[in-house]
Amino acid sequence: MFWLSLDGFLTRIRPYRQGLSLLLDAAVVALAWQATYLFRLGFERWISARPSYDHWVLLGLVMLYAMVLWALRVPKGMWRFSGFGEVKRLALACAVAGAIAAVIVLMAQLSKVPRAVLALHPVFCLIGLAMMRLGYRMLYEHMRGRISGSSVESHRVLVMGAGQAGRILVAGIQHQGWVVVGWLDDDATKRDSRVAGIPVLGRLEDVGRLAALHGITHLIVAMPSAAPDKRRRALDLAGSAGLHVLTVPSSAELMQGSKVDQLRDIEPEDLLGREPVVLDEGGISECINGKVVLVTGAGGSIGSELCRQVARYGPSKIVLYELSEFALYTIEQELSEKFPHIPLVRLVGDVKDLEHLRYVFGKYKPQIVFHAAAYKHVPLMEEENAWACLRNNTLGTYHATLAAAEHGAERFVLISTDKAVNPTNVMGATKRAAELVISHMAGQGHVTKFMAVRFGNVLGSSGSVIPKFKEQIAKGGPVTVTHPDITRYFMTIPEAARLVVQAAAIGETGQVYVLDMGEPVRIVDLARDMIQLAGRRPQDIEVRFSGLRPGEKLYEELLADEDTTLPTQVKALRIARLVEQHVSQEVLIGKLKQQHMDPAGAHELAKELLRDLPLAYRPL
Repeated sequence: MFWLSLDGFLTRIRPYRQGLSLLLDAAVVALAWQATYLFRLGFERWISARPSYDHWVLLGLVMLYAMVLWALRVPKGMWRFSGFGEVKRLALACAVAGAIAAVIVLMAQLSKVPRAVLALHPVFCLIGLAMMRLGYRMLYEHMRGRISGSSVESHRVLVMGAGQAGRILVAGIQHQGWVVVGWLDDDATKRDSRVAGIPVLGRLEDVGRLAALHGITHLIVAMPSAAPDKRRRALDLAGSAGLHVLTVPSSAELMQGSKVDQLRDIEPEDLLGREPVVLDEGGISECINGKVVLVTGAGGSIGSELCRQVARYGPSKIVLYELSEFALYTIEQELSEKFPHIPLVRLVGDVKDLEHLRYVFGKYKPQIVFHAAAYKHVPLMEEENAWACLRNNTLGTYHATLAAAEHGAERFVLISTDKAVNPTNVMGATKRAAELVISHMAGQGHVTKFMAVRFGNVLGSSGSVIPKFKEQIAKGGPVTVTHPDITRYFMTIPEAARLVVQAAAIGETGQVYVLDMGEPVRIVDLARDMIQLAGRRPQDIEVRFSGLRPGEKLYEELLADEDTTLPTQVKALRIARLVEQHVSQEVLIGKLKQQHMDPAGAHELAKELLRDLPLAYRPL
């Protein structure tokens, strides 16, 4: 109890550290003057032999030393880290102040001040100042050892949220180098009380003041079950303190097996403040349980998460169809570990290869197909890759739908994008053309139900801004944003995948589903939030605007101007009522089958074909 009280006292006086340090140093200078006289003259004469003006000399010395110490920034040093570097700085200060004092005394002809005292005083000052700092460090480390079991300097934290999750967290981290100084909670009944032996120091909005007062190094937001808007408010308040902010897993992560005491950095999805998606679990299970499911692009960001979500509902088999060997290996290893009871078929394949698709569908007879294979990086597809993008995104979709229809698959779900609405780039136009393929196949009377799901950006997907921002912040900046006004819709990868699976369960043929993406997010605000929550100040890392990239819009749309939506039984999922656009299958597919066309003209031919189709494609 004594050591905790001492720790509390030291943290309360820490905001006044520089003034107290200078005051104590001045006291040591005065004591060193007395000790020097005692050493030089002995007990009998150390008082009587002094000149009458000695007290004025002492006052001048104290003021001089204080000015030199302040000029050399000695009071800014943290005593608990004192070492050889601090001793060197003290030696310099004492030497400079001692030399100046000696010169002044000699020039003033104060002959009754012993010369030996003038010479020895800086040495006594150095010894006293160094011993005071090293003594404090020894006391501090001993106190840390008594409190946390380790003399190593610990992380000093405030925990925001004194609920059950916070108590479990504190029990798990207190003996791992963390010192929990106190709680912050808006519940008035907890004010001025102690939770798990730790005081509730104030409300969430007091975080900045209390962090400075108690020398806090980290903030932990422990509010997994709070409403999204309240959790976001806590994160905003924590970020404003300019410290490193950590959090416990969200309620969704806890449901998936994460532990409360598994601290992690703030992720962009924590900043969205979205309500958890409530799914028709029974309907999804009925749709997928015991069925063969095929996922194209199974190793991609969306495809791999679809595999994880599908595996939860007990399919009889998952066919992983992926062009990248490494991506296929990665998802296969993960699924084998997490779902060892589900058989996996691992196939390296290209959706542009119709014969191979026909062979795969004929052999494994998939009943549910999720078509996630696509090229999606807008600038890359805009620059000399339009033909490859058109063949992969549109012709690949046609091949997959054809194989599914020929072999009687029950449902076929295309993963589309908001960039397909009024497209201004090749990638968006090819995905809109893929939606037209779905519409065409739905009207051919096949047993297979064809549908598409359209959503915006997913946080953390390959090629997205989030990993790029994290890398730039880790390097110290600058963080590059294309335009100060650019906005995007965002959704987490698991959330998007769950809604795609839900759409597969309730969808009817020919329908295009639109996910509720919430409010659009300004990219520059997202970048600044990430900088702040990484414990960096806005002035530390520059946000630099690089200009819009080829084909990039300032904002995205989930529907064209003339389109509307209808509700479904799932709040976050709506059916888009699209204006009918008739297109000849021969026009759409014919030229795409020209496998041996001149590569020199392929890029422009692809753009020309996209302009000829009723896609509302308007290149920027």
